Amino acid sequence: MKPHIALILAVLSLTCAGLRAANTSQPWPAYGGGPADTRYSPLKQINTTNVARLKVAWTYDTQDGTGDTQNQPIMVDGLLYGVTPAHKIVAIDAATGKRKWQFDSGVRGRGPNRSVVYWSSQSNHAEQRIFADVQSFVYALNPKTGAVIKTFGKDGRIDLREDLGRDPSKQSWVITSPGIIYKDLLIVGGRTPEALPAPPGDIRAYDVRTGKIRWQFHTIPHPGETGYETWPKDAWEYTGAANNWPGMAVDAQRGIVYVPTGSAATDFYGADRLGDDLFANTLLALNADTGERIWHFQAVKHDVWDRDFPSPPTLVTVQRDGKSVDAVAQATKQGWLYLFDRTNGQPLFPIEYKTYPASTVPGEVTSPTQPLPTKPAPFARQLLTADLLTNRTPEAHAWAVEQFAKLKSEGQFIPLALGQETVVFPGFDGGAEWGGSAFDPETGIYYVNANDLAWTSAINKAPPPRARSAEQLYTNNCAGCHREDLSGQPPQFPSLLDLRGNRTTQQVADTIRQGGGRMASFPNLSQTETTALAQFVLTGDNKELASASAPTDPRINQTYKFSGYNRWLDPDGFPATAPPWGTLNAINLNTGEYAWKIPLGEYPALAARGMKDTGSENYGGPIVTAGGLVFIAATNFDKKFRAFDKRTGKLLWETTLPMSGNATPITYQLNGRQYVVIYATNGKAGKGSTSGGIYVAFALP
Repeated sequence: MKPHIALILAVLSLTCAGLRAANTSQPWPAYGGGPADTRYSPLKQINTTNVARLKVAWTYDTQDGTGDTQNQPIMVDGLLYGVTPAHKIVAIDAATGKRKWQFDSGVRGRGPNRSVVYWSSQSNHAEQRIFADVQSFVYALNPKTGAVIKTFGKDGRIDLREDLGRDPSKQSWVITSPGIIYKDLLIVGGRTPEALPAPPGDIRAYDVRTGKIRWQFHTIPHPGETGYETWPKDAWEYTGAANNWPGMAVDAQRGIVYVPTGSAATDFYGADRLGDDLFANTLLALNADTGERIWHFQAVKHDVWDRDFPSPPTLVTVQRDGKSVDAVAQATKQGWLYLFDRTNGQPLFPIEYKTYPASTVPGEVTSPTQPLPTKPAPFARQLLTADLLTNRTPEAHAWAVEQFAKLKSEGQFIPLALGQETVVFPGFDGGAEWGGSAFDPETGIYYVNANDLAWTSAINKAPPPRARSAEQLYTNNCAGCHREDLSGQPPQFPSLLDLRGNRTTQQVADTIRQGGGRMASFPNLSQTETTALAQFVLTGDNKELASASAPTDPRINQTYKFSGYNRWLDPDGFPATAPPWGTLNAINLNTGEYAWKIPLGEYPALAARGMKDTGSENYGGPIVTAGGLVFIAATNFDKKFRAFDKRTGKLLWETTLPMSGNATPITYQLNGRQYVVIYATNGKAGKGSTSGGIYVAFALP
């Protein structure tokens, strides 16, 4: 070959390679990155050698109010699909941040809405749909235009309050985490109230084209179904929850959907649901075609601690005895990690059933044993002792010592005491949370962030079940979260005192009826009761009522009630325990050993005084890439977005977001350029912080 021809061919080869690179795209097509929910990306343009050069590529401010949306967008065919604080759906040019379309359902959404769902026909992708959740409804949208596809359900939407065997108008069912696609099925769960009345948490599969139900799995078994004997004989008629709120994972090759469920209602007093309560607090493996149970594992029997599974499962492949084993990993609020063979549910690390003391609350019967994995070691502390109290200042330590002497602190699965505050450690918000975990198939390392704070609570005698005044309505329905004195536990449970002078009776009544944030709706309350309750919150007016809609079913026993979610903080508002208050953990699933563990987050006020690397509460999860990086925002107070070396945990890059990024990021490549996107909201930053919704994209210059 002549030299000049060889040169021409070489140039052409390089040019073609460059064009291929320029046109290379790598989507992020689903919540968690894909059906396996690994939150892993094969992209490596951004890597350990250049991540420090990341700059803002574009931002998109939704300008749609405030809220704690917790959204992880998806990216398909050059469009990023996300959600606004009021649950409008937006399609954004993934390279420029320019909005292409917006869908407004006319229903104002509130609270978490963690993603949308994309579906295309398997044969030629000629059919495409975006499924968008707004409160109780699922809409089918045209991905290119945002137009409603009217042939789906009733005029383009389905109502998930229906088909539950209860009066739909009386049900509170809100979608927080998106459903998941298997073939031509959309499989969904949802959030229900944590006290009765509540609907059952059935898992349902809908036809993606018509919106018709194809199968339904009863998480509270009906007569003749597996698990029916673990409840009172007619519990399926009146009790509720045992729902999937954090999301699912699908093994598309085997046709298995993995579904973690929450606790049964009422969360903290179970005299009307005596028994183990299958399938609450359970990891279910269901036939994705039919909904039939393949195997299950119940992590908490007869839960009275609200220890539901808080995050979607992760489908992983691990090494055992020189062989590859397909497994499913499930994190918990307790800070434990379970690992099972995907096909049969056999644990890959031993599980021991340990004995715990019985409840002393009248009418309650707790399970004598609970299952604990022997490996890996917990990723959050398990027992609060005097040596773990804060030493932030001598005064804070002295206060903590005095208060700790009044508390009951004996570790996991100690039943809440009557009239005495019991330590729950890690707290009601984990351990692991809804942000999910990431798995690196290259190394077998699993990444999970955790909260490591103590909370407290107790059981108290409840007022008469038929409330006769606005104050009793508040005590029965609201005080568990917002406290008897309306002060709440910000930011998760805001102070209702702040509403006075800032909201009208109608606005508060609308929130009670529709729900908001973590709060379920209360469709069981009449208009008169809702108005009286709103007036009590705003003015303290304790209006007497002729009657009330508190549960009258004699099978519902609410003789005792939960005293409230009490985060244990010192008088200055900082955790009363010693750091770390939040961590990021890397666990080798092949061995069960930790690769590394670091504090995650800071309190700016403490860092300014030299108290750095304390860790902090964090909500939102990590992603991991082939470029050697773990990206995570999540931290409540410092508003940071960080990148760590996935092998060592070394911090390689950080930036300050316009608001805290209480969400899980994504990464994708478009036209040869890799982007990392995080949704910033300030949703968990607490009192005095302005929340909103801004998508921020980063790329190399």
